[in-house]
Amino acid sequence: MTQRFALIIDPVHADEERADYADTFTVVDATAPALSVGELSTQRGDGVFESIGVINGHAQEVIAHLERLANSAHLCDLPVPHQEQWRQAVAVAAAECPPGEAVIKLILSRGVEHGPTPTAWVTAAPASDFSRVRSEGVRVVTLDRGYDLDVAERAPWLLLGAKTLSYAVNMAALREARRRGAEDAIFLSTDGFVLEAPTASLILRFGDRFVTPAPAGGILHGTTQLSVYEYLSGRGFETGYDRIPATDLPSADAAWLVSSLRLAAPITAIDAHPIPTVPALTSDLNHYLLSPRD
Repeated sequence: MTQRFALIIDPVHADEERADYADTFTVVDATAPALSVGELSTQRGDGVFESIGVINGHAQEVIAHLERLANSAHLCDLPVPHQEQWRQAVAVAAAECPPGEAVIKLILSRGVEHGPTPTAWVTAAPASDFSRVRSEGVRVVTLDRGYDLDVAERAPWLLLGAKTLSYAVNMAALREARRRGAEDAIFLSTDGFVLEAPTASLILRFGDRFVTPAPAGGILHGTTQLSVYEYLSGRGFETGYDRIPATDLPSADAAWLVSSLRLAAPITAIDAHPIPTVPALTSDLNHYLLSPRD
């Protein structure tokens, strides 16, 4: 696949029951215009999305991604996506992916301004090559996210627990990290707790215990992080969730940024403080994450 594959979905009600939703899909030319100028996803970033890794035609962790898409839609007062309809759309897109790594994106927008229905589509494309960061790792800096850990409970309208299309802040954080001589960032709350990276979950190792910030306070529950925990638990390691003070970061015995496409990237330094790496474990993690998983 040298170009993107694109599929428009005509969303059905979440309660509709039937076996086949193929008549609700329309394959479109991914290089041609397909959205109205009144589309709110482009005008206001008013929508939600998911990115699914594909390995040799197998879409990874599909149900977990669809459940998170539904949660994001709920938080944004969008119609809840019909899980089976979207699962079938993912299967159609996955069948268009070549051997190797690819990415499927799911987008649910509020639609055209003043329009009656949302807009929904699925795309597939070759994935970027992340082999270097998986082996060599990334340097990160900590950045203030601008809110305290409990703000999501006080101000749900900030949509901090939703994976929205409004990613301008995340991209600005990555640019700032590069200006500071790093490749990525870790967000901190204003009251001094670790959150997540702009496009990844954070996993820290302290001894034989692996910990990630609890999925609250606007922290997304990472699908890849869940897979990593499943693998680590199977090897007898202790895994958990916690409120992690930023002051604990320099004492980590190892750390990784994990996401659906980059997989497990070891962190080599945080704010120029060196962090130990465990190449053998990182290799094992990525070998597992590159295997077919549901």
